[in-house]
Amino acid sequence: MTETVTERRILLADADAFFVAVARMVDPEGAGKTPLLIVGGSRESRGVVCSASYETRKFGVRSAMPISRALRLCPGAMCVPVPGKACGVKSREIHAVLERYAPIVEGASIDEWYLDLSRTEGVYHNEPLTVTSHRIRDAVLRATGLSLSIGGGTNRLIAKLAAERAKPKEGSGADGVHIVAPGDEGAFLRTCTLAEIPLVGPKFQERLAALGMTTVPDVLQHDLPTLRQWLSDREAEWLWNRVHGIADSVVERGGTARSISRDETFPADLRDDRDLDLELLALVTRAAFDLRGDGLAARTITVRIRDMDFRTRSARRTLFEAVVSDRVILHVARELLAKLRAARRVPARLLGVALSSLAQDPKADQLTLFARDDGPATETDRDRTLAQTVDKVRAKFGAKGILPASLTRK
Repeated sequence: MTETVTERRILLADADAFFVAVARMVDPEGAGKTPLLIVGGSRESRGVVCSASYETRKFGVRSAMPISRALRLCPGAMCVPVPGKACGVKSREIHAVLERYAPIVEGASIDEWYLDLSRTEGVYHNEPLTVTSHRIRDAVLRATGLSLSIGGGTNRLIAKLAAERAKPKEGSGADGVHIVAPGDEGAFLRTCTLAEIPLVGPKFQERLAALGMTTVPDVLQHDLPTLRQWLSDREAEWLWNRVHGIADSVVERGGTARSISRDETFPADLRDDRDLDLELLALVTRAAFDLRGDGLAARTITVRIRDMDFRTRSARRTLFEAVVSDRVILHVARELLAKLRAARRVPARLLGVALSSLAQDPKADQLTLFARDDGPATETDRDRTLAQTVDKVRAKFGAKGILPASLTRK
C-alpha cells in the first residue's frame, strides 16, 4: 500500500548552541564560566562569528557576523576558536544515540539530524510523538551532556520549522520539543514569516516584501498563476509549495559529512605568494589530518580565496580516485591557488581549503597492492605509509608533534 503524507513521522533534532556548548566543555575554566561567549576566533581575528551564547545574542550578535562588529555590540564577550575536533566527536556521539531510537537517521549538518520514525508506532506502543521526542532528548543529554531541540511533523519542512519553535528562548515557554500533528500543518504555517522558511534568504525576502509579502498568509492570498506573474515560474512554484507545506524529500540513512574545510582570515592582507603558500600548507595539513582521523577519503579539492575588496573566488578539481595524503592534496591545492592568483593578483584577506566528494576510506587500515602512476596527483603506497606514520606521532604527542619544516618557521 502506498504510504500517505499524513503517515510520515519526521523529526529534526537540532543541537542547542552546539559550538558554544562544546567550547565550554573543552575549556570549562575559561569559556565554561563566562556567559558572554563568541565562538569563531580570537578578539583580534578578522573572521566571523560561528556561534554565540544566548546571553550574547541579546546584544544583537549573530552567526556569520564579523567578529569585530560583534565585539562592538558586546565588548565584554570572550572569543574562542571553533573546537573543530571536539565538535566532530560530540556530533558522532549524538548520532549514535539517535540511531537507537529511529530506523533511519540522516546527518543534515554537524549539529542537525533528521529522523524518520514512520511506521514505528507499534515499537513505541502508540505513545504520542511528543513523548518519544522527549525521551530521545533526555537520552542524548544523559549520554553527551548536550541538549537538543526537536521539531516534528509529516515532512522535513514542517519538522525544520517546528524545531525552531522548540528552541529555548526567553519568554517563549518552549520546552525543547514542538510537534505539529498531522492535519495541523496549514494552521502552523500561518503563524510563520517568510524569513523563517529555509532558503528564503535576505534578497528574496526584499523582493517579496516589495510585492507586499512578508508572512505565509500574505502569500496564501494569491494563487500560483498570480505568483508566476511576479516571479519566475520556478520561484513561484517553489514558494507556493512551501507555504502550503509541500516538501517531498525523504530522510536518507547515513548523512556522511559533505565536506571537511579549513580556512584562515589573516590579521593583515597577504600580498606575497610565498606567504600564501605557507598558509595553504598549514590548511592542507589540518584538513588532511582530520580527513584521515574520520576514516574518510576525498576526491574533490577546492581552494577558496577572498580578496582585499571582499570578492570571493574558488577553484576545484575532482580526481580519478579518492585520496588522503598531504602530498597529493597539497599538490592539487597549489595548482588551484596558482590558477586563482594568475586570474587576479591582489592582496588576500582569507584563504580556505575544502575536501569533498567524501567516502569511507577502504584503505584506511591497509596499503594498496598496486598503484597507478598518473603523475603527481596519484597517491602511492609511500604517501599513505608516510601519512599513517605522521598521524601516529600526532596521536602520541599532539597535533604539533610533527609538522612540515616550513610551518615551524612561521
